[in-house]
Amino acid sequence: MVSSHGTTKNPHINECCSLSNGPIDQADSVHLAQQFKVLADPARLRLLSILCDEGCGPMSVSELTTLSGLSQPTVSHHLAKLRDAGLLAKRQTGRTVTHEVQKQAFTALCKLLSFD
Repeated sequence: MVSSHGTTKNPHINECCSLSNGPIDQADSVHLAQQFKVLADPARLRLLSILCDEGCGPMSVSELTTLSGLSQPTVSHHLAKLRDAGLLAKRQTGRTVTHEVQKQAFTALCKLLSFD
């Protein structure tokens, strides 16, 4: 059996993981690596877990500050990093700013990590 990039493919690879459909391209690998890098921070994981526990948002910075025990500037900083990575969306209604999880952003991350 030959893989999509011309090397001999292990016949058991399809039993291994979701990447058996072929390797990801350079652009996707860079994008996914950036998202994993953003997630590799305890405060960001905590904020994300709080949002997920509350139905994936929307939640205000003040709510997240209260629930996380982090300072408001720290929460705002980490939310900006998560937004920049495409993992959260920001919505402003009047003076209230809320954040919610971008569920579709996690589809590719989950597929990459899935060994089903």
